[in-house]
Amino acid sequence: MTRNTPFLAIAVLVATVAFALSPFLTRDFAGYRPEQFPVVLEFWPVQPAGWAFSIWGVIYIWLIAGAVWGGLNASHDPHWRKMRTPLLISLGLGTFWITAANAAPVLATVMIFAMAVFAIVAMLRAGYEDRVWQVRPVALYAGWLTAATGVGTGVVLSGYGVLSAQAAALTMLAVVLLAALAVQSCRPSEWAYPTAIIWALSGVIAANVPTGNWPVIALSAAGIAALTVGFVLQRRKR
Repeated sequence: MTRNTPFLAIAVLVATVAFALSPFLTRDFAGYRPEQFPVVLEFWPVQPAGWAFSIWGVIYIWLIAGAVWGGLNASHDPHWRKMRTPLLISLGLGTFWITAANAAPVLATVMIFAMAVFAIVAMLRAGYEDRVWQVRPVALYAGWLTAATGVGTGVVLSGYGVLSAQAAALTMLAVVLLAALAVQSCRPSEWAYPTAIIWALSGVIAANVPTGNWPVIALSAAGIAALTVGFVLQRRKR
């Protein structure tokens, strides 16, 4: 970093590194555990298979690389500046999210909702020139958070007996799909955002195949198709 690098660029880099290191400082998280809730369920249809959480590795590395590249090459760029504040807020919350998820699922759900909102704002504020280092890592992060917000809310609703596990899954998957399509329409040329959600929905399908939960599988598959078709159609218009 040079002397002229603004404080905000440095703060984003520090927050990104802290966010990436947070899993190593807390107990690993690959989904909520039944004993965390008053209504003990052995299976939540809304929660993806454990392997789907591996996307965090890609997100962490890409966010760090983007923060370093932006600090060195776009420290004064107005588009980078506009996206850094909401991204910093999202990452700051994310640093403490695993701790919250392991201890207080309701608090973690509120936190991840805020993380998702600020990440989406950051993505929408990003420019169109530095796609690889500015837009796409944040878009992948925002997409996964969009899905994770729905998953977390679905688990909490069923874990506290507000809805059955099946009703919570179908409701929140529909909400995620509608929200994702709305966000995608604001940045239709960016593939990283829908890719993260498609990955999450693929994980949901994989988790529900052994139980033959066809309503959840069908809704997830419809979401994958809708996001894919939406992206392809927008690409053809360009």
